[in-house]
Amino acid sequence: MLFPVTTSIFAAVLALVYVVLAGWVMAGRTTKHTLEGDGGDPELQKRVRAHGNFGEYVPLALIVIGLYEGGGGSHGLVLALLWALLIGRLLHPVGLFARPNTVPMFACRGGGMLLTLLSIAVGAVALIVAHA
Repeated sequence: MLFPVTTSIFAAVLALVYVVLAGWVMAGRTTKHTLEGDGGDPELQKRVRAHGNFGEYVPLALIVIGLYEGGGGSHGLVLALLWALLIGRLLHPVGLFARPNTVPMFACRGGGMLLTLLSIAVGAVALIVAHA
Protein backbone atom coordinates (compact mmCIF):
# COMPACT_ATOMS: atom_id res chain seq x y z
CA MET A 1 0.00 0.00 0.00
CA LEU A 2 1.26 3.44 -0.92
CA PHE A 3 0.96 6.49 1.32
CA PRO A 4 -1.95 8.60 -0.04
CA VAL A 5 0.04 11.81 -0.59
CA THR A 6 -2.55 13.63 -2.69
CA THR A 7 -5.38 12.80 -0.29
CA SER A 8 -3.27 13.93 2.65
CA ILE A 9 -2.66 17.35 1.04
CA PHE A 10 -6.36 17.83 0.38
CA ALA A 11 -7.13 16.58 3.90
CA ALA A 12 -4.91 19.36 5.26
CA VAL A 13 -6.70 21.98 3.14
CA LEU A 14 -10.10 20.61 4.16
CA ALA A 15 -9.01 20.64 7.81
CA LEU A 16 -8.29 24.36 7.47
CA VAL A 17 -11.73 24.91 5.94
CA TYR A 18 -13.22 23.04 8.92
CA VAL A 19 -11.34 25.32 11.33
CA VAL A 20 -12.67 28.38 9.48
CA LEU A 21 -16.23 27.02 9.68
CA ALA A 22 -15.77 26.31 13.41
CA GLY A 23 -14.55 29.86 13.94
CA TRP A 24 -17.53 31.15 11.98
CA VAL A 25 -19.88 29.24 14.32
CA MET A 26 -18.02 30.49 17.41
CA ALA A 27 -18.17 34.07 16.17
CA GLY A 28 -21.91 33.70 15.56
CA ARG A 29 -22.47 32.27 19.03
CA THR A 30 -20.46 35.08 20.58
CA THR A 31 -22.37 37.73 18.64
CA LYS A 32 -25.73 36.15 19.52
CA HIS A 33 -24.72 35.47 23.16
CA THR A 34 -25.47 31.78 22.66
CA LEU A 35 -23.15 29.41 24.51
CA GLU A 36 -24.45 26.24 22.85
CA GLY A 37 -26.75 25.26 20.05
CA ASP A 38 -28.20 27.96 17.83
CA GLY A 39 -30.52 29.78 20.24
CA GLY A 40 -33.27 29.62 17.63
CA ASP A 41 -31.45 32.13 15.43
CA PRO A 42 -31.90 31.22 11.72
CA GLU A 43 -28.48 32.58 10.66
CA LEU A 44 -26.70 30.73 13.45
CA GLN A 45 -28.65 27.57 12.56
CA LYS A 46 -27.23 27.79 9.04
CA ARG A 47 -23.69 28.28 10.32
CA VAL A 48 -24.03 25.30 12.67
CA ARG A 49 -25.43 23.13 9.86
CA ALA A 50 -22.70 24.15 7.41
CA HIS A 51 -20.09 23.19 10.00
CA GLY A 52 -21.90 20.01 11.05
CA ASN A 53 -22.57 18.92 7.50
CA PHE A 54 -18.89 19.34 6.68
CA GLY A 55 -17.94 17.21 9.70
CA GLU A 56 -20.44 14.52 8.73
CA TYR A 57 -19.37 14.00 5.12
CA VAL A 58 -15.72 14.95 4.73
CA PRO A 59 -14.15 12.26 6.96
CA LEU A 60 -15.85 9.38 5.12
CA ALA A 61 -14.99 10.88 1.74
CA LEU A 62 -11.33 11.24 2.72
CA ILE A 63 -11.18 7.68 4.05
CA VAL A 64 -12.67 6.21 0.87
CA ILE A 65 -10.54 8.32 -1.48
CA GLY A 66 -7.40 7.81 0.63
CA LEU A 67 -7.87 4.04 0.63
CA TYR A 68 -8.38 4.09 -3.12
CA GLU A 69 -5.24 6.18 -3.62
CA GLY A 70 -3.22 4.09 -1.15
CA GLY A 71 -4.23 0.95 -2.98
CA GLY A 72 -2.72 2.27 -6.18
CA GLY A 73 -5.85 3.77 -7.73
CA SER A 74 -5.81 6.13 -10.69
CA HIS A 75 -4.17 9.44 -9.76
CA GLY A 76 -6.45 11.29 -12.17
CA LEU A 77 -9.56 9.89 -10.51
CA VAL A 78 -8.18 10.65 -7.05
CA LEU A 79 -7.60 14.28 -8.06
CA ALA A 80 -11.05 14.57 -9.64
CA LEU A 81 -12.72 13.17 -6.52
CA LEU A 82 -10.76 15.42 -4.19
CA TRP A 83 -11.42 18.55 -6.23
CA ALA A 84 -15.13 17.65 -6.38
CA LEU A 85 -15.15 17.21 -2.61
CA LEU A 86 -13.35 20.49 -1.93
CA ILE A 87 -15.48 22.50 -4.35
CA GLY A 88 -18.65 20.87 -3.05
CA ARG A 89 -17.78 21.69 0.55
CA LEU A 90 -16.98 25.31 -0.36
CA LEU A 91 -20.21 25.75 -2.34
CA HIS A 92 -22.53 24.31 0.30
CA PRO A 93 -22.34 27.14 2.89
CA VAL A 94 -22.69 29.73 0.12
CA GLY A 95 -25.93 28.04 -0.90
CA LEU A 96 -27.19 27.99 2.67
CA PHE A 97 -26.97 31.78 2.80
CA ALA A 98 -28.32 32.49 -0.68
CA ARG A 99 -31.84 33.85 -0.93
CA PRO A 100 -34.40 31.01 -0.70
CA ASN A 101 -35.59 29.43 -3.94
CA THR A 102 -33.02 31.17 -6.13
CA VAL A 103 -30.60 29.78 -8.67
CA PRO A 104 -27.58 30.48 -6.40
CA MET A 105 -29.26 28.60 -3.54
CA PHE A 106 -29.99 25.53 -5.64
CA ALA A 107 -26.73 25.65 -7.60
CA CYS A 108 -24.48 26.12 -4.58
CA ARG A 109 -26.30 24.15 -1.90
CA GLY A 110 -27.58 21.41 -4.19
CA GLY A 111 -24.45 21.41 -6.30
CA GLY A 112 -22.28 21.26 -3.22
CA MET A 113 -24.13 18.26 -1.85
CA LEU A 114 -24.16 16.57 -5.25
CA LEU A 115 -20.40 16.98 -5.66
CA THR A 116 -19.82 15.71 -2.12
CA LEU A 117 -22.04 12.65 -2.52
CA LEU A 118 -20.61 11.89 -5.96
CA SER A 119 -17.08 11.98 -4.59
CA ILE A 120 -18.06 9.45 -1.91
CA ALA A 121 -20.09 7.21 -4.21
CA VAL A 122 -17.65 7.19 -7.13
CA GLY A 123 -14.74 6.71 -4.73
CA ALA A 124 -16.52 3.79 -3.06
CA VAL A 125 -17.32 2.10 -6.37
CA ALA A 126 -13.74 2.64 -7.61
CA LEU A 127 -12.40 1.17 -4.38
CA ILE A 128 -14.64 -1.90 -4.70
CA VAL A 129 -13.80 -2.42 -8.38
CA ALA A 130 -10.06 -1.98 -7.77
CA HIS A 131 -9.95 -4.53 -5.00
CA ALA A 132 -12.71 -6.98 -5.81
